[in-house]
Amino acid sequence: MRTGRAVLALVVAVVGLSAAFVIAPGWLASDGSTGRFAGEPQLAAALRRSFADYWGSGDRTLSPDLQRLADYWSRYHVAKGVIASLLLIAFVLLGVLLWRAFRQSGGRGRARRAGLAAASGLAAVLALFSSAVVMANAQGAVAPFASLMPLLVDHAAGTEFAGTLDQVRAADASGVAGSMPPALQTMTDDFARYHVAMVVIAGVAAVVLAALAVTCWRRFAHARSAERGVWAGFGVVAALSLFAVLAVAAANATTAADPAPAFAAFLNGGW
Repeated sequence: MRTGRAVLALVVAVVGLSAAFVIAPGWLASDGSTGRFAGEPQLAAALRRSFADYWGSGDRTLSPDLQRLADYWSRYHVAKGVIASLLLIAFVLLGVLLWRAFRQSGGRGRARRAGLAAASGLAAVLALFSSAVVMANAQGAVAPFASLMPLLVDHAAGTEFAGTLDQVRAADASGVAGSMPPALQTMTDDFARYHVAMVVIAGVAAVVLAALAVTCWRRFAHARSAERGVWAGFGVVAALSLFAVLAVAAANATTAADPAPAFAAFLNGGW
């Protein structure tokens, strides 16, 4: 009975946190200087206005308006990352409770045991998904300006901002490190920082997943026959997730080491 109540409480927490993940970050990130943006189009419009002024200033340091937007976006990602972390904890606890219920069910009801095993596995998969969301938002919090850049490029054709973006593309195509416009140098540096951040984040995740995979396969080797299939499934998911995270780390490390080609592709819509 206690397990059932705990599972119900965690399910309610997951529903509430999922709603908060969608609704709360904008409110939490707002302050007196930026207010709250109703949606992505409003944020993109404010960003393009601020960036056009920044690009025309010839300065390398972000303008006050653009810095406020970057700070807002960093807080926004921090809020989403914290909520996603709470979801991760809730899914882990839910998975543990369901797994314990599965082990304690003994031989009572094959369908019930299969349901508990499946629910525990689903909680594990959702925990992995939450981890990926935490990683993405940590990256955005570390390099918010680079995280905002897609809003400059997406759907810019045919807008007043298109001319400014064409200037950025032309400067990037003709410039070399050390002689490019200061604003473009800042953009390139933050683009590289964005990818370095993911290398570090993915490296930490890889260590955790490696330990998890080893633990699962050790448990598989010593588990009862009824549990071996579940541990094998957990081990396979952990191993595949590890390979995926290592691939992400390698791709981001390659981009961070030589950001210019990737940045040029991004400016031309190839992010």
